[in-house]
Amino acid sequence: MAKLELAGVTKRFGSTTAVAEIDLVIEDNEFFCIYGPPGCGKTTILRLLLGLETPDEGEIRIDGRTVNDVPAPDRNFAMVFQNLALFPHMTVRQNLSFPLKERKMARDVIERKVGEVAETLHITSLLDKLPAHLSGGERQRVAIGRSLVRDPNAYLMDEPISALDARLREEMRVELSRLQRELNHTLVYVTHDQEEALSVADRLCVMKAGRIAQIGTPQEIYNSPISRYVAEFVGSPPINLINGTFDAGKAEFRVEELGVALALAGELDQADGKAVIGVRPEDVIIERSEDGISAKIHEVEPLGAFTIIDIAAGEHKLRAQIPGQPQFELGEPVSVRFDLAKCHFFDDSTGKRFATGASLT
Repeated sequence: MAKLELAGVTKRFGSTTAVAEIDLVIEDNEFFCIYGPPGCGKTTILRLLLGLETPDEGEIRIDGRTVNDVPAPDRNFAMVFQNLALFPHMTVRQNLSFPLKERKMARDVIERKVGEVAETLHITSLLDKLPAHLSGGERQRVAIGRSLVRDPNAYLMDEPISALDARLREEMRVELSRLQRELNHTLVYVTHDQEEALSVADRLCVMKAGRIAQIGTPQEIYNSPISRYVAEFVGSPPINLINGTFDAGKAEFRVEELGVALALAGELDQADGKAVIGVRPEDVIIERSEDGISAKIHEVEPLGAFTIIDIAAGEHKLRAQIPGQPQFELGEPVSVRFDLAKCHFFDDSTGKRFATGASLT
């Protein structure tokens, strides 16, 4: 169990800056997710924590102690890699017991720990099998189990379930959440999959090009994105973005071609100029009426519990996520409204969110 900190950490590889000025605090017993696209610095942060890389600037701390010069083995972290890295010639039992034998623990202690972990992960019946005879999900449990047999300061996981199919990933997300609660240890989890990030994390850090874009709970990140980048990157289907203009004197946002005029409330630190409204697909309301924005049905994608509908409103293409299985014909004229309380407004040049919520003028 440990509190982990990165204070002003920068790491370069030659002329390339992998991560820059990272300030990050991961609390003791927290399930913390580092989320971002490939190449954004997620794995570099994990390697810096683990001790496989040394920062060029800044400090890495474990429970307040600076560990920049402490080698990886002495940091006492358990790592689960993306490629699982199981020993193919060893049985499940031997794979699980390997890290304990390396630490020269007593045989009875090893047997007890292996048995406890196997029971926790529901792999007791697999102990005498080789990895080649296991399914993908079973191999994943073994890889996680090899970390659990230890009593580390924290568990670090680098996209550990990305190679599994969709159903197994869903099962393993539930399993990982359960394990973290039961183990009561710090768990740092790296992923590029937003479903994983939103579903398992106590808090998550959204990365962009080696820098932190936003840190918060999944609800905070989704409901109050700090920037257009975060709003676009978190959410499926992605947020609808419509260009318009903002009049600071009137606190009014307009999209002339759609006939949209909205009043924004509160203290707004935003100058006149171009702006963008962001509307989540679930906040787009489609009606068969003459009120609202005139549009036509462009595409319908039924997905069982909900339906994704593409709408053409003038030159703008919008996506709506509607509960159930509403029946619309392609080309059918409809009207569109937004749940204005949940709309976000972004500065066109900086991408910074300057307001959430609006009303009709």
